This record gives sequence, C-alpha cells and structure tokens, in this order.
Amino acid sequence: MNKRTTSLTLAGLMATTVLIPTTSAQAAGNTLVVDAAGSLRPVTHVAAGTLYGLADANTPSASQLVPLKLNQLTQPPPGVQQLGNGATTPVGDALKVAPSVIASGAQQYIRMPDIYPDFPYKWVSWDDWLGKVDTMVKARLNASTTTNVNGWEIWNEPDGTWDTAKAGPFNDGWTRTHRKIRSLDTVTPIIGPGTTIYNRDFLKSFLTQAKADGTLPDVIVWHELSQGWQNIDEHVADYRALERELGITPRPISINEYAWPDQVDVPSAALHYIAQFERTGVNDAERAYWYEAGTANGLFYNGQPTASYHMYKWYGDMAGRMLPVTASGDLDGIASLDSTRKIVNVVFGGDYGNDAVKVTGLSGFGTSVSVTLTASGITGRQTATSAPSAISRQTVTVGVDGSITVPVDNMDARAAYQLLITPAAGATSSWQQTYEAENATVVNAQRLGGGSASNGYYVGRIDGSGDVRKDSFVDFIVNVPTAGKYSMAVGYANGGSSTATQGLAYNGGPWSTISYPATGSWGSFSASATSSASLDLKAGYNVIRLAKGSPGFSGGTGFAEVDSITLAKV
Repeated sequence: MNKRTTSLTLAGLMATTVLIPTTSAQAAGNTLVVDAAGSLRPVTHVAAGTLYGLADANTPSASQLVPLKLNQLTQPPPGVQQLGNGATTPVGDALKVAPSVIASGAQQYIRMPDIYPDFPYKWVSWDDWLGKVDTMVKARLNASTTTNVNGWEIWNEPDGTWDTAKAGPFNDGWTRTHRKIRSLDTVTPIIGPGTTIYNRDFLKSFLTQAKADGTLPDVIVWHELSQGWQNIDEHVADYRALERELGITPRPISINEYAWPDQVDVPSAALHYIAQFERTGVNDAERAYWYEAGTANGLFYNGQPTASYHMYKWYGDMAGRMLPVTASGDLDGIASLDSTRKIVNVVFGGDYGNDAVKVTGLSGFGTSVSVTLTASGITGRQTATSAPSAISRQTVTVGVDGSITVPVDNMDARAAYQLLITPAAGATSSWQQTYEAENATVVNAQRLGGGSASNGYYVGRIDGSGDVRKDSFVDFIVNVPTAGKYSMAVGYANGGSSTATQGLAYNGGPWSTISYPATGSWGSFSASATSSASLDLKAGYNVIRLAKGSPGFSGGTGFAEVDSITLAKV
C-alpha cells in the first residue's frame, strides 16, 4: 500500500477507520490497569518496524534507528523500480540498505513485486515475471556478506493488485512463483499472501490450495489498515481457528502494514495498534508506507525525530518481559518489567480528560516508588521536536495490596504518555548492565522458555553456519554511559560433553572466540555458568554479536545456549 492506492482501497472496502475522541466529555475517568506480577511475553519490540522506512544505507542513519530497537522491516527488492509516494528515483533497495538494517539490529523482508515501476502493478507476462524473480533471487544469493534477510514476499495486496485476466488465478500464480524461488533458494522463508485486509474467505482458498500444492508460506501476512485496531484480536483468533480447521501447523503472523494515514503519525493511535499486536502474539508488524521513504514513515522529519519517534523510543527502551495491560474505554497501552533493574515502563494514551493508571504487583519494589510522567507531544509527521521533558515526578506509597494508582490529568487523546516506576531510591543500577538474549535480535535461532533462565527465557538452537541465509547469531544492542573497557559475562548452557565456541564481534569489528565449557545439560542455567570476555566499547549504543556462524567468521564448534550478557566497567 502507498498513498496513491487510497482510492483503490476505498473502492474495494468499506473503510471503518476508528476516530480518536475529540472532546473530554467523550472519555474521562478511565483507569488503565497494569499487572507487574504477570507476564505476557518476552520483550521483542513486535511492532517496531516499517515499510520502506529506509531510503538508502544512510537515510535514516543507523545511529538514529538503533534506539528504536527495530524488529522487522519490509523493503523493496534488489533492482527496485517502484516510485512510491512522489519519489523521482527508486529507493530502498534491500541489498543497498542492508548494512544499516544489520547495524540497527533489524531483519527485513524483500517485497518482490516492487520490481515493477507502477502501483497498482502492471502485469507484463509470466516470462517477464519469472525472469525478474530469477534476477532478484540471484542478486540476493550473490550478496555473500548480507545477513538479516528473512523473507521473500511474493506479492503485495493480491486482493486488489493481481491481474487475474492476464496472469490467471492468484493461487496458481503463488504456487508457480513459490516453486521458482525454491528452485533457486531453498533456505530463505517465503511470506504471504499479504492481503489488504484480513479476509477469511481469501485466506481459506489460498491456504487450501497452497497446502495441496506443497507451497504454504512460512510466515502468514495480511495488512491492518482501514479496519482499525479494535478487530485485530478477532482476526488473529479467527486465523488460528482457520489453521486448525485446515490442519496447518501454526505460522508466525506478520502484519507488515498497519495504520491508516490519519492514524500512523498520531502517537496514541499508533500505540493502540502496538498494544493489540503485543497482546495477540503476532510475530512482527510494520508501519504503513503512506509518505516519504527514508523517514521510518513519519518518525523523522528533515532527519530529526517527530513526536511519534519519542513514543517508539519509549517502546524501544522496554526490556525484560511485556506485562498484561487492561484497557479502559479508549485508554490503552503497553508495559514492561525489567526485573533486573526494577523498572516498570508504561506507555499509554488515547483518551481526553482526567484518567489514571493503576499498577499492581509492586510488592517487591518496597513501601514507596518513584513515578515519572512524560508526554510525547502531538507534532505530526512534518514537525521535528526535541526529546520530551518529564511533566511530573513524585514518590507514591505502595498499598498493602502491592498496587499504586497514579492520576493523569488533562490528557490529550492524540498524545502518548510514559510512566516510569522504580523503587523510591531509583533503579538498581544507573545504566542497564544485564541484557536478556530473548530481548535481543535473534537470527536463525529460537527463543525458548526455561524455569532456570533469568527472566524465564533464553535463546537456543544457535546452530547454523556456513551460509549467510542460515547463519545463527544473537545481536545485543547495549547502551553504556562512557567509552572504555568493559567486561562481559555470558550466561549460557552447554549440554554437550566438550567445550563449545562461538564468535564474538561488536560494532562491525574483528572476530574473537568465546568458549563455553560443558555444563551438563541443555536449557538449565546457573549463576556459576558464565563465560567472560573483554570489550572496548564506545559511549552510547553498541551492537554485540554472539554467533555460531556469520560473515567473516569461520564458524563455532559444538553448541551453546545463551541466557543473557552482563556488562561491567573495568
């Protein structure tokens, strides 16, 4: 979807864009409830993603993107010809932006039909299309140092852009294209079908034939645009029921376009989508591409952050585990608990007037807590703004039931707000020192649950090496206060009989090897099972990679699972 398709979409859909309240009489006196003792899922920044968010390797710069902890991007293919949203030259080639994608800790899907210059796409012939597929896939295969490409998106919005008269039925076209890709690339996941909306009938027909043809997508994709955020939970539940009905193994769900033009750059509206994606358990979600490429879809203006950027930055600051949040009327949000530092981070909004946030499960924080309230502002996509300042700081007594209630007066329904809650004396450390592996960028490995793992999760099956499409590694984005020497302790498990090794590199520097002596079992962690290394880090953000395989590294030996890393200034 891009801006030029609005009329096409409205012609084919009944638009049900949800409007934000406009007067205090519509919504006030609501209380958002956060359960700090609960657990929704590990922090993975599910909805920190963009479509055409990067124009080239420097726009936006990786240094601007790193604080957002980007999860998943969708970019056009090598050789892109698409001129989206007024562009005079094609932008966003996935292989050209790859260095910035990798440096910012993200992964990317490649949207193949954007090899065509027009949208809606103008079909030429099957020989033309399959020739283009051949060229695109071979270009990626020849990019021998490019990691973090984790999906081929065969088509975009086939319910509105597939030319059945010239190309035949889409389901047949999917199978034909899938087989062509797999004849060249048996490794990279294939994603689809990428419908404009959640359409059960379309998906049922598509999945039925794809199952029969042996061409099921590895990741299921649809868009959440004109239907608003309220129906996302119903769509996900219905899709899971459809999988069961058809006897299909559950697929990761990608919503690789979300939010209508009047929502995507309103902080609270984008937040409503994020809240739904977090609680429904989708794999990833990307901001829709309505405006200029290279702005992360409105998070930057003239290279500087907008108000929406700051909301996503608060989201990027989340660590540990996501918490259950109960909405109240139009008031909704997301929250996390960094149990190591004892920080509850609540981001909320969507209501006018005087409301409140109640946080339960704070007994372990002591008898009183420090609460800082900040507002994002509402600048829109064409006004840059400096980082917001806190509007209040207070010490609040924790009730005997372990809860606090914080009034938030004079709310603007368009803005997002952040509550940071720590023990009264502050967080347990002035900067984050422990980073959970499951919160990091996990490439060709798996997040797994384990009772002995810190925070209840770890990363295992870090097994792939020798091919950039299946190299296994974990990228940690860390933020240190000063430049200098740091020691790094890696919590790990090695259930093998001998010492395992992985590669260690940071900030694109040279490789060294880190060793993991056998611990006796898999998925079992203890404080004594650590391996140490010395790092020379720059002040601010750094990217640390632990790899079984990676470009420039010949490959590790044996196998090891990673629980967390802990940094200390030397």
